[in-house]
Amino acid sequence: MGKLYERGFTQNRELSWLKFNDRVLSEAMDETVPILERLKFISIFTSNLDEFFMIRVGSLFDLANLEKKNIDNKSGLTPKEQLSRIFEDVKPLYQKREQLFYEVESQLRLQGVFYLKYKELEENEKKQIKQSFKLSIAPILSPQIIDTHHPFPHLANNIIYIGVMLRHKKKEVFGVIPVPSILPDIFYLPGSDTRYIGVENIILEFVDKIFEPYIVVEKTVFCVTRNADVNPDDEVFADEPDFRKRMQKVLGQRRRLAPVRLELSNFESEKISAYLMEKLKISEKQIYTTTSPLKMAYVYELISKLPESKRKPLVYQEFTPVWPGNIKQTESMIQQVEKSDLLLSYPYESMEPFLKLLKEAANDPSVISIKITIYRLASKAKLVEYLCAAAENGKSVTVLIELRARFDEQNNIDWSERLEDAGCNIIYGFDFYKVHSKICLITKKGRNGIRYLTQVGTGNYNEKTAKLYTDLSLLTYNQKIGEDAAEFFKNMSIANLQGEYHDLLVAPVSLKSTVLQLIDQEISKGQNGRIFIKINSLTDAQIIEKLAEASCAGVQVKMIIRGICCIIPGIPGKTENIQVCSIVGRYLEHARIYCFGYGTQEQMYISSADFMTRNTERRVEVACPIYDEKVRAKIHEIIEAQEYDNQKARVLMADGNYVKKSTMQEMVDSQQLLMDHAIQNVAVPITQETKKRRFIFGQLLHKWRKNR
Repeated sequence: MGKLYERGFTQNRELSWLKFNDRVLSEAMDETVPILERLKFISIFTSNLDEFFMIRVGSLFDLANLEKKNIDNKSGLTPKEQLSRIFEDVKPLYQKREQLFYEVESQLRLQGVFYLKYKELEENEKKQIKQSFKLSIAPILSPQIIDTHHPFPHLANNIIYIGVMLRHKKKEVFGVIPVPSILPDIFYLPGSDTRYIGVENIILEFVDKIFEPYIVVEKTVFCVTRNADVNPDDEVFADEPDFRKRMQKVLGQRRRLAPVRLELSNFESEKISAYLMEKLKISEKQIYTTTSPLKMAYVYELISKLPESKRKPLVYQEFTPVWPGNIKQTESMIQQVEKSDLLLSYPYESMEPFLKLLKEAANDPSVISIKITIYRLASKAKLVEYLCAAAENGKSVTVLIELRARFDEQNNIDWSERLEDAGCNIIYGFDFYKVHSKICLITKKGRNGIRYLTQVGTGNYNEKTAKLYTDLSLLTYNQKIGEDAAEFFKNMSIANLQGEYHDLLVAPVSLKSTVLQLIDQEISKGQNGRIFIKINSLTDAQIIEKLAEASCAGVQVKMIIRGICCIIPGIPGKTENIQVCSIVGRYLEHARIYCFGYGTQEQMYISSADFMTRNTERRVEVACPIYDEKVRAKIHEIIEAQEYDNQKARVLMADGNYVKKSTMQEMVDSQQLLMDHAIQNVAVPITQETKKRRFIFGQLLHKWRKNR
């Protein structure tokens, strides 16, 4: 069969991810997107890239330092070759980001919103900023020069610094000032909530005063990105028996790993660049210079602080997730789930019905226990409140909380302590396997013995992101699924990864093998076969090979993959029957749906798992079959809307590039359609625009069903 990359239909995962982040940045080019939302997309691109360098680039450096030769099975590239390609491909993204930032800022200025540099301030504003610097900023700064008595300091990960090259008595030294995290990212000019300046630009302006009597030769804002890919299962942490304490050590270790990127704000700071390159032991390829802000978390504060009259026309029209029309707010959630399966579609529908179910269970005398897996939670969580109440009411509450959810470790440590204090039984999963499943089991005592209510979802129990990510949450009284869920939690509690399940697909034991069998099932049908997959990423080599085999057998394979896609579709004789598109829009596409076959023979699952090797082999994941016809129909409506999207969808071509879909007679934004469809099912006033989009949605459903 040969090596996968030699077969000519795969691409490198890191380079594919960079294309995804380029699609995020491209949303800032879309003039139909409100201007502050365009600025937000630039901010999202920036934070995405930060994490990419910390984790993916960091891990490639680790692989490059190993004696064993590692070859990427999708591209044939070594780690060093991948790094070289990444550094090359990121350069134009910085240029695009800078250009878009200033384009968006110029349009914001037309709306009376100003991100200013010091030299642009009015004279009275300069006086006020100078006074603010003297009273509020200078007293908490910690400037330092570097010489024989002042050694080069540790530069923390992803923190903004001011760097200066100084001269005094014919001697040049380097000076550095960390920008304290206690300071706000931006300072609003007195008397204004629409004119502001970055705190780093204020410090940069007065840096000569800070370092008197030195003369400032060069000055710049800079930021060091460090490798943050620390594995808590490494031997260095193995002696710590308390897993919570082990994770605390991991967080400490992460802050001190090797640098992988240096960002500078001044193209002319050649001496500083050369000095830091030597001290940090990085190459010139790892240095990126931009005059736009290095960090853009301030955008969210800016949007929230603008006066409503100014903000409203510059952001998306407000949308609040609705209570689904088929769920009665005044009736018991437990009783409604017992009558029929229910599906919540976030963020179009609210998470509140599930939270109400938990609250009821916490106080229902017939409920014996609640068991749940948690990967990420919001900083404020009703879910935790209800789980604690259940424990305090004498129910058995088991919470499997994953402390290794990257960058949410501290939040999960804090929540685990709160839950434990309330009397919940806390478990942490497995060494070498993250528990990424989203499953909750409510066990109650009924007239006919023990009965189960099960919730299975595609996304986290995070009440904040449930308003920002598209996800699905199934509530079911199906006892076979409940029995599997009970078996799952028993296995998690006794550290058994090899359990047997009849309906649920559970990684690492059965999910991947079953998916491969289902693809084989469609291959046996030839041109009558059908596969639909909606996931966030596709990297698993075996699944990729099997999908290519299905294409060669004539099976129609349609995939909606938001991010990384290592298969290249449309290659004659190899992947010509595979179509791939990506949707990047107002909400983060996050739901995972697998469908095999047509009509009454179709097998449908929702899942927590992407088709990445880490998910299929090195994580605990759960996929749940959808049996209820109404729930299946609702999922089909989501699929249909997304297949007809021609505004936010981008099609992956055989050359590896993404292009916008050709526009049909009507413009279709699937996320907007699904918002309108959710509103349609509740009793609220409907605008003429919503009526028009609802008509379009009906036409699309009719066309799709006719084509089937």
